[in-house]
Amino acid sequence: MNGETILLVDDDRLVLSSLGLSLQAAGYKVETASNGEEAIRLCERVTPDLAVLDVRMPGMDGVEVARWMNGHKAIPFIFLSAYSDDGAVMKAIAEGAMSYLIKPVDPPQLLATIRAALARSADHRALLEKEEQLNQALAGDRAISTAVGFLISHERLSEKEAFEKLRQYARSNRQKLADVAQELVKAAEKMNQLS
Repeated sequence: MNGETILLVDDDRLVLSSLGLSLQAAGYKVETASNGEEAIRLCERVTPDLAVLDVRMPGMDGVEVARWMNGHKAIPFIFLSAYSDDGAVMKAIAEGAMSYLIKPVDPPQLLATIRAALARSADHRALLEKEEQLNQALAGDRAISTAVGFLISHERLSEKEAFEKLRQYARSNRQKLADVAQELVKAAEKMNQLS
């Protein structure tokens, strides 16, 4: 069993039952909801790894549920629909759907789509994490460069001497170089505001 949780949302109880049993047999944990409001209440308690949403349901439809998921939980989703018109497909793509399947869906097709969507979602999360790490590294590098520049101008040091002074201060205080640099930059900004 892979232990991943799939949320099935469809107003057709037969679809929920048959697809739910197929997913459970494939090793997934399955949560079901028969309407959009119920799906959101469920997602407030549990965060599924992927949601399979019926596009057209009475009350809150699948597109509205997808928007809520994007805004609150970043849950990846695929759409199921009895309609294959281009407008519905384009709307699904615009909402960020990982895939769009036309009913009736056979279980092997759904399983293959779910595996692909989960893999794409994992790749997407990894890219977002790398982007965040890069942004933090760049911010740290900018702060270090700015702090070195400040030391050069205020203490008349060479670039190498200023960097070494900053590095030794960070080491002796058991702090990260980027954190020390940011503290120095903030202090310099406050001094400039007082001048």
